[in-house]
Amino acid sequence: MKTPLAVLQLTHEKTRLLVALAGITFADVLMFMQLGFKNALFDSSVRLHNSLEGDIFVVNSQSDTLTRLTSFSQRRLYETLGVNNVESVTPLYVGLGSWKNPLKGKERSVFVVGLNPEKNIIDLPGVSENISVVKHQDTFLFDSLSRSEFGPVVELFNQQKPLKTEVSNRLIKVGGLFSLGTSFGADGTLITSDVNFWRLFPERERGLIDIGVIDLKPNADLEQTLDFFRENLSSQDIKYFSKEEFIKHEKSFWQNRTAIGFIFSLGTMMGFVVGTIIVYQILYTDVADHLPEYATLKAMGYTDFYLLTVVFQEAIILGVIGFIPGFSLSMLLYFNAAKATGLPIMMVTSRAISVLILTVVMCCISGAVAVGKLKSVDPADIF
Repeated sequence: MKTPLAVLQLTHEKTRLLVALAGITFADVLMFMQLGFKNALFDSSVRLHNSLEGDIFVVNSQSDTLTRLTSFSQRRLYETLGVNNVESVTPLYVGLGSWKNPLKGKERSVFVVGLNPEKNIIDLPGVSENISVVKHQDTFLFDSLSRSEFGPVVELFNQQKPLKTEVSNRLIKVGGLFSLGTSFGADGTLITSDVNFWRLFPERERGLIDIGVIDLKPNADLEQTLDFFRENLSSQDIKYFSKEEFIKHEKSFWQNRTAIGFIFSLGTMMGFVVGTIIVYQILYTDVADHLPEYATLKAMGYTDFYLLTVVFQEAIILGVIGFIPGFSLSMLLYFNAAKATGLPIMMVTSRAISVLILTVVMCCISGAVAVGKLKSVDPADIF
């Protein structure tokens, strides 16, 4: 077993090798972090969507995202009960309130969800177990995964102390905890009854809802029912979505209608470009420093294809080895970032494979550019 020439070339200058690996590691970490934040943006924005139990969702056509919904008349929801495939309908109310930290008194925006406690449609840990308590006046469920700026709510609640604070200048009581998590649009969430929701937002007009949730009968065809709604009940002010379409609509807003999605995509591209430039510099310098050796090989009868293969082997070896510390460091950064922000930043297999492929492609592009000088090597010129 002979050691490949590409390996000998790389290990001959150990300092240069370490610099190359450091550059690739940096590029990989940059791509991993940008992709991680981008996917965290999408995943966190649809946490509540995924938890809603229903077949069809009705929203105002002017609604962009969950935190900026436009209300519509509940009559538009209840008219769907006249369709044979419909089993039941449930209105949902959402709004932004001002939470006062129970210890420090600082205020912070909080996302508030109101629903009929007799028919819970939110499938989240802690909601079904505690939904009955929101029937009491001014009683709310608090998201235990909210940001720490809301105060030590979980600790105070677990001490079985009466936990009261103000939301939008109204005194409320925390009657239970549930688990949802933060997003780019909401740092904390409250769930309460529709009656308590109206008490908290007295300026809201009764009869207006934010989301309509429709349950179909067991044997009803979802697509046919959606087509019927859109052809017979829809108008310019209402949209009907399946759950999958509802989730896709939310993700599309963050991807295409905000700067955040573009910035993360641009960051990933920049990481790719930076890595390409670093590897190119390393490989080009290596080729330039060893032109006499390559010329000697050509004089001995080795073809250009063989020499080009050596450079490409170096590029692939650099990419694979540099990926390992980049992956490991990204795992550590993911853990710390998720802990600090509460966002679902985690490593997934598909992302790791994607970055590995990007890394190899990045190094191969660098190798393809770097071998330009090698093709023109003439043994007669060298000697």
